[in-house]
Amino acid sequence: MAFHHFPFWFNKKVSFYKLMGTGKNGTFDKNPDWQQWSIITVLKGEADLKDYTGIENDTAFIQKYYGSFISGWFRFFGCTTSTLLMEAIESHGFWDKKRVFGNLPPKSEYEGPIAVITRATIRLNKLKFFWENVAPVAAHMATANGFRFSIGVGELPLIKQATFSIWDSKAAMKAFAYGMKEHAEVIQKTRKQDWYSEDMFTRFKIIQVLGSIKMNGDAATIVAPAST
Repeated sequence: MAFHHFPFWFNKKVSFYKLMGTGKNGTFDKNPDWQQWSIITVLKGEADLKDYTGIENDTAFIQKYYGSFISGWFRFFGCTTSTLLMEAIESHGFWDKKRVFGNLPPKSEYEGPIAVITRATIRLNKLKFFWENVAPVAAHMATANGFRFSIGVGELPLIKQATFSIWDSKAAMKAFAYGMKEHAEVIQKTRKQDWYSEDMFTRFKIIQVLGSIKMNGDAATIVAPAST
């Protein structure tokens, strides 16, 4: 997948990207899934969001915005792909010292279906504490009310980690994040013990789902209403 850096370096439609591996169990995981990979991109031109919507299928989207090299690579190796087009609505923190999704408020009025990226660069002297604490919490996520999907991704094994998750509502996500005792305790530990040299938390409205992403329930129900 490292070959994909080259076309992205010259892609004028993308302002930020990450090529990442994934964990096996839907969240932070020391064991990589060698058959699954993730690309996160920020497409340029907020005012041109309509240009990105309405594309009929995942293959056409990848061809148009990622280019012929990457789309041809996926076809050659017979890859199954899924793409979620999202609009960032709330964020705090940094990724590579950048506010990659722009200057967003930490909170908004939106309450519909929501996707979340939580990522961090873990301090080397805190790795042991991080991995001891996150595994038990991650095991409970899939059973939480309103949970639809999650995947653990990482740009650097063990150190630079992220979780992407989808929820029926912001309330459902908050109930898991702050209502579950074990998770709330881990959040407190990260702050008191200064586990991260950098972190970021961003919430999104899901505009369109392309491809065959596997989740709890119908994927169409997570798409944000056009009026919100």
